[in-house]
Amino acid sequence: MANLTNQVIGLTGLAPAYSAAAGGGDTFTPGDDVFIHVKNGGGSPVTVTVVTPNTAAGGLAISDVAVAVPAAGERMIGPLPRQNFSRSADGLGDITYSGVTSVTVAVLDARRV
Repeated sequence: MANLTNQVIGLTGLAPAYSAAAGGGDTFTPGDDVFIHVKNGGGSPVTVTVVTPNTAAGGLAISDVAVAVPAAGERMIGPLPRQNFSRSADGLGDITYSGVTSVTVAVLDARRV
C-alpha cells in the first residue's frame, strides 16, 4: 500500500507521474478538486473502488464508488471531496483494485493555484 501524492495541475501544464497500483490498495488525500486517473494496460477489466467511510445526514451510509476500467482502457474518477472520502483518523482516502497487473494510477488536483 502506498500513499499516492496529489499532483497539482497548473497553468503551465502537468506531465503526471503514474504509480503501479498496489495489491493491498493505495491511499490518497481527498479534496474538492481531486481526481484519480487509472490506466489499465491489462487484457481484462479491473474494478477500482474508492471507499466512502463517512455518512450522510441522519447517519445514512454513503455507497463506495466502484468504477469498471476496461481492458486496455483508462478512467478519470472524481471529484473526491474530503467530507465523503477521508478517514476521520488521518484524513486519507482508500482505493482498492480488483486486480493490479498492468494497472497504474495518478492522483490529480485541479485546484486553483
